[in-house]
Amino acid sequence: MEDLFRSYWWLLFPLAWFVFGGFSSFLNYRRQRDALKLIQTYAEKGQEPPAALLALIEKPIDGSGMWDSSSDNSGGRSGDGAWFSVVLFGVMAVGFAYASWSDIYGAGEAFLIVSFVLGALCLASLVSALRSGGRGPRA
Repeated sequence: MEDLFRSYWWLLFPLAWFVFGGFSSFLNYRRQRDALKLIQTYAEKGQEPPAALLALIEKPIDGSGMWDSSSDNSGGRSGDGAWFSVVLFGVMAVGFAYASWSDIYGAGEAFLIVSFVLGALCLASLVSALRSGGRGPRA
């Protein structure tokens, strides 16, 4: 069992990502369900539901808008999510490139592949950030 953990320790990260994604989807589902119940209560009373409640229903249930740079949850700062991704993927690509160069754990080739993938994600996020207006984060 100890060798299994030593050999596949990195699997904890994708598994944690899947668990977090599932939990986030469950919370989004509950948010939508509760909002629909509240709208149903307004409809039974014959009242018009508030616009904010109707806007809550418009949000996707699967959280696909979480990384959308045009969403309103960034405080009106367009493109912040894309610029965050540029920095995040860029720093991770540099870190894995260094791990490849120094041949940490004797897995230099594997780290090189990871750094190329993260570099590609960094470039894709950069293109997305530039297309969303080219503005960086504002304070």
